[in-house]
Amino acid sequence: MIKIVGVKFRDRGKTYHFDPADFDLKIGDAVVVETERGVGYAKISSIPRLIQQFSSGRQLKKVLKKAGEEDITAMQNNKERETEAFRFCLERIKDREIPMKLVDVEYMPDGSKITFYFTADNRIDFRELVKDVAGKYRTRIEMRQIGVRDEARMINGYGQCGRQLCCASFLREFEPVSIKMAKEQSMVLNPAKISGICGRLMCCIGYEAGNGEPCKRTPRPETAVIAQETEEIISETPLLAEEKEQVIHQAKRETAMPLENREAVKPESKPMVQPKETAGTAAQQQTEKPSQLQAQKPASFREKKRRRRHRKRHKN
Repeated sequence: MIKIVGVKFRDRGKTYHFDPADFDLKIGDAVVVETERGVGYAKISSIPRLIQQFSSGRQLKKVLKKAGEEDITAMQNNKERETEAFRFCLERIKDREIPMKLVDVEYMPDGSKITFYFTADNRIDFRELVKDVAGKYRTRIEMRQIGVRDEARMINGYGQCGRQLCCASFLREFEPVSIKMAKEQSMVLNPAKISGICGRLMCCIGYEAGNGEPCKRTPRPETAVIAQETEEIISETPLLAEEKEQVIHQAKRETAMPLENREAVKPESKPMVQPKETAGTAAQQQTEKPSQLQAQKPASFREKKRRRRHRKRHKN
């Protein structure tokens, strides 16, 4: 058994797992952890728990200690540096009129590197911008271009469902989502309805996508009653109250069944009863049909020509 705990280096960042050792940690506690780049500050995002085996199989880094007053002060100073670097870089982008959108800034705790995250439609030549930023902060500068989905994860927000964005709350990897998935679920193919704040198809469309099979909707019990009432009107035979209750009970029982068992159980269809009046006149209608067709049949071309010559002869 392995004991792990989830931590976040940034409020809207990814969750990483560390070895909590023997510390009593709660969600929201500030801790000092060991990273590949050195010592880092983070916050607990999930409580410690035991698992059989770690998915990647790598050696977990350890939580060194709980953050003290000095560590918390260093974290606050680091955030202030990030805000200042963001403001300065944004001013330089406007002055140089570079077609890019600055999203976020990450300042290393030891000040060895500053990472600027941005989005752009095309490749950007930011060499002059890097010179301006490096000239002020005298440290290593990294410009990292990200996609619109990563931008939505960093900015965070709320979707059309009213809940926090999946990518910012629990989704760790972006799975491909296609318009075919929306068609199989009989969704309204309106871009405003099926697109997220990032402008791409919503990630939740892929949650119910199966093995290429269309989604099966659960029928409402009222539809069976409406079908029986329609049959009453056509056949002119009223349905008794007891029979209506049986139809509703059968529909509710099928709704509670699993989808795969629902197709095997088919409701018994009531035979259509033809009224006596219409049955008696059926033979007469069949005999009248040939004579009516003959009367309505248009005259041939030769017959029209003969009548035309006859009219001309009498006129003269």
